[in-house]
Amino acid sequence: MSHEIRTVTAVGARKAIQKCFAKKRPIFLWGPPGIGKSEVVEGITRDMKGHMIDLRLGQMDPTDLRGIPFYNKELGKMDWAPPVDLPDEELASQFPIVTLFLDEMNSAPPAVMSAAYQLILNRRVGKYVLPDNVVVIAAGNRESDKGVTYRMPSPVGKRIVHVEMRPDFSAWLDWAVTNNEHQDVIGYISFAKQDLYDFDSKSASRAFATPRSWHFVSELLEDEDTDEATTTDLIAGTIGEGLAVKFMAHRKIASKLPKPEDVLDGKEKTLEVNEVSAMYSLVTSMCYELKDAIDNKKVDENKFHKMADNFFRFMMDNFETELVVMGSRIALTTYNLPFKPTKLKNFDEFHQRYGKYILKSNN
Repeated sequence: MSHEIRTVTAVGARKAIQKCFAKKRPIFLWGPPGIGKSEVVEGITRDMKGHMIDLRLGQMDPTDLRGIPFYNKELGKMDWAPPVDLPDEELASQFPIVTLFLDEMNSAPPAVMSAAYQLILNRRVGKYVLPDNVVVIAAGNRESDKGVTYRMPSPVGKRIVHVEMRPDFSAWLDWAVTNNEHQDVIGYISFAKQDLYDFDSKSASRAFATPRSWHFVSELLEDEDTDEATTTDLIAGTIGEGLAVKFMAHRKIASKLPKPEDVLDGKEKTLEVNEVSAMYSLVTSMCYELKDAIDNKKVDENKFHKMADNFFRFMMDNFETELVVMGSRIALTTYNLPFKPTKLKNFDEFHQRYGKYILKSNN
């Protein structure tokens, strides 16, 4: 009898991984390509002030894990030189935790996979033993993703916790604004959430949209030093031609919006452009400006609250509820900007009109 596999968002995966780390329980993180599996593990490690070692097992040989044999003259026996990529006691002593991330595990040759299983289940391979503060997590794509994969032996699978991660817009949005992804990328995906991930294992297309490929798009847009045709070519080669055309059309409209700093300074009070996807870009840009102003001490407290007042007033006067909620959620929850309601003349009206929606979006 077939059954649906339980999946989790990046937030759910993070909680599950943290619990397994605390118990030193081996965990395998499954998921389609490009959804941010390694980013989740990296974020957990960073928050724990630890050090992450990322090994791509699909590109390794068995000796990369087990080490290389040599003749030990002192013992008169064959011995093993330990692998340089695995953490030793000296490295481990420098951090509260070391994360050993074994990516592409089920894409590795069987001999490499066998050595990795010993490392995961026994915390040792050959003469090498993992230091006590090292935690191990493996990851790989599903068989249905049509990559090169090998089936995990059943006796091994029963001794590992399996978690399958799925792409999720809300989790991606929190990550994107925290990591200052380009406002046009966030604006477009917020409007066209279905385009965050469009991988089709049956498609012949070389490029497709994933959270990872949208990050590549964001990087391509950072400098704004490339002509439109070249930018379109590059983006088409990153997320596919169809989405690239749609995204570039979105950018053209977004470029006609007022500058976010002019809105926050009170110079722009109305919005002539009514394209929803472009409005999402403007909301994101204003949040970026507010965060930059306070983080880099560009303004004093009074000036910051005048900017915040203009932020809330502009959203209430020009945006639909969903856009207001998104902007408020980024500013209040994701960025935790230090607003003081007593210094905001528009706050009471804002709270009365939108407070219940914002509370609902955070639950």
